[in-house]
Order: sequence, then structure tokens, then C-alpha cells
Amino acid sequence: MPELRRNALLLDPAHQQAAIERPYDIAAMMLIFTAFIVGLFYCLDALHGERRDRSILFWKSLPVSDLTTALSKATIPLVVLPLVIFAIIVVTQFVMLLISTVALLKSGLAGTTWANFNLFKQSLILLYGLIAIALWHAPIYGWALLVSGWARRATFLWAVLPWLAIGFFEKITFGTSHFGSMLKDRLMGFAPQAFAFHTHTVDSAIVTPARYLSTPGLWIGLAFAVVFIVAAVRLRRYRGPI
Repeated sequence: MPELRRNALLLDPAHQQAAIERPYDIAAMMLIFTAFIVGLFYCLDALHGERRDRSILFWKSLPVSDLTTALSKATIPLVVLPLVIFAIIVVTQFVMLLISTVALLKSGLAGTTWANFNLFKQSLILLYGLIAIALWHAPIYGWALLVSGWARRATFLWAVLPWLAIGFFEKITFGTSHFGSMLKDRLMGFAPQAFAFHTHTVDSAIVTPARYLSTPGLWIGLAFAVVFIVAAVRLRRYRGPI
């Protein structure tokens, strides 16, 4: 690994920064993907779990509305988890910088790593990216909450199978995959809207918040998220223990 880092520092400036940033980006992407999985399964169990262990009877006895309860659960993947993963990624990247510095001290190239990876700037880009991802994935978390409040068991299957069935039906009936493309866009479509990627420049990604906020897919997704959460609130109001 130290040898790879030294080789990266000997590249021309146009490729040097991208080569140095790549391990930090990979670490960030792995942690972000982990956070998404955690948030998804949290939402799938958020309302189902309290019905399963009958703690819903206790929570309903408190002067807290169903709307407040559902919103508090929705804030975990939309607000709390992104902030937690932001802190973890920043600390991880800082530790990686220290390790690289120690490994490159003998070669005299340690300072070049810090010059090509601005931790403060990358942290701001990361925070922006996490906000963009959370908003883009809001309907996914909303749907998971709705399924959590409705299903009696196997919440993951109930959350996934209907969408797979629709995609399979479209494929065998019409020979198209528009629905599958829509699902793929909902999972990963935030990136080309929130960032402009340039492979031949020093800055490999430029934030584009104006383009992201003007994307119809963002607001359509948020509208569906609101519908799903409202439906989850109504379900919680009338659903009892399992």
C-alpha cells in the first residue's frame, strides 16, 4: 500500500489528485452503503417491532401523537444516521491521512498527500452528498415505514417483492424494463444530478446543488415519501399488537 501511494504521488497533477483521493472515496462509499442498509432495516422494524413486542400499548398510553412518533422514526435515517456516518467517515479519512503520512515520511512525499487531499473541503462535499442521498432515498424509507406498520411478518419480503413482481411482469409482458430503470434511478440517480463528474480535470466532481434541487425526480420522490409516511401514521393509529 505505501508503494502504491508513492506511485500515485509521482503522477502528473491531472491524475495525481484522483489517484490520491480514490482510497478515501472508496472508504466513504462503503460506509455510506452500510448506512443505507442500516437505515432501511431500521425503518422496516420501526413500527413492526413495537407491534411485535407489544410495546405499542405503552407508547400509545403516552400523550404523544402517532404523527410525532412516525416522524421521530423517519428522522433516524433522514437526519441522525447521515450525521453519524458523516462523523465516522471524517474520522476514518483523518486516520487514513495519518497512516499515509507516516508511511511516506521516509520518501519525503508526506506533505504532498495533504496538499492533494483537503480534508476540510472534502468534508463539506461529503456533507452535501449525504444530504442529497438522504433526500433522494426519502421515499424508500417512507415505503419501508409503511410496510413496517402494515405487515404482520416478513417485512423485507413485503417491501421488495411487489416491486420485483411489477418489473418482472413488465419484462415478460412488454419486453421492456422501464420500471426497473426507475427503481435503479431511485437508488443511484442522485449522483449525476447532485454532482458534475469530469474525468480529465483535477477536480473529479463538482457539486451542482441548483441542478439537483431543480430535478423533478427529487420532488416527486419527496411527495411519495410524504404520502407513505402519512399512510404509516394512519396505520399506526388503528393497528394493534401482532
